[in-house]
Amino acid sequence: MNGTDLWTLAVIVGLALVTVLTRSFFFISNKSWQLPHWAQRGLQYAPIAALSAVVVPEIITVQGTLISTWQDARLFAAAMGAGVYFWRRDVLLTIVAGMVVYLPLHLGLGW
Repeated sequence: MNGTDLWTLAVIVGLALVTVLTRSFFFISNKSWQLPHWAQRGLQYAPIAALSAVVVPEIITVQGTLISTWQDARLFAAAMGAGVYFWRRDVLLTIVAGMVVYLPLHLGLGW
């Protein structure tokens, strides 16, 4: 089938309309509103939760299975990065320190 049928186009347009409506609902309203304190406090943890959900599986798994050896450069780089971050609280220094450990182990030793 080379062409797009009418049903597919209707679904795409419908999803686009629902997305625009739900995302712009708070901008369309004239009434001022604020999130409750508990929601504002909870949203402070959203970035670290999202980052953890992306980074932790990348560190401890290989192709969906847990790593079975300590000779994995990612483990040492993550440990160094975590240590540097808790020591200096500097994100750029954390990335640099992690890569300084990761690259020689991964490229040099083949871990």
